[in-house]
Amino acid sequence: MSVKLSKGHRINLSKDTPGLTKVAIGLGWDVNPTDTGTEFDLDVSVFMLGDNGKIPEDEYFVFYNNLKSPDGSVKHWGDNRTGEGKQDDETIEIDLTNVNLSIEELLFVVTIHEAEKRRQNFGQVKNSFIRVYDLNTQEEITKYELEEDFSRETAIEFGRLYKKNSEWRFQAVGTGYNTGLQTFVDKYVYS
Repeated sequence: MSVKLSKGHRINLSKDTPGLTKVAIGLGWDVNPTDTGTEFDLDVSVFMLGDNGKIPEDEYFVFYNNLKSPDGSVKHWGDNRTGEGKQDDETIEIDLTNVNLSIEELLFVVTIHEAEKRRQNFGQVKNSFIRVYDLNTQEEITKYELEEDFSRETAIEFGRLYKKNSEWRFQAVGTGYNTGLQTFVDKYVYS
């Protein structure tokens, strides 16, 4: 049975789903008809962070131009440019047993490609969600549906998968930003 999370709430995946080794993070959304004259392109990125809050190497930033982490634990299934359909629009596969031991957190961010140029924001997006499911059984473990109005925001931290006391946990974040992907790269890339 899936647990519905609210913003800020957490679930202990290790305790609630004993033996869990492979998960998928599914993200979905629908786009409202707009008068911007251009299509929407939402992109999911994963920042694999060490205990210093930075990625240890550039390749630990997994996105549409880098579909696999160097340790092989995180695989991005590719960019969906339409958001059509009722299923997940983009999926991230994670083998929890292969995550580099120096990685403490995986942060899931969704940005609108060229949002400023295209005059687009998350106020024009509806039915947004992030869900975690067992990749082996396909059973949904938890889901977080964004209910806030992000009428100016062009990027959202959807959720985070993190280790605490050697246990994997998931938190629904739901924090919006009026920035693009580069802001997150600047914040999390090791310097």
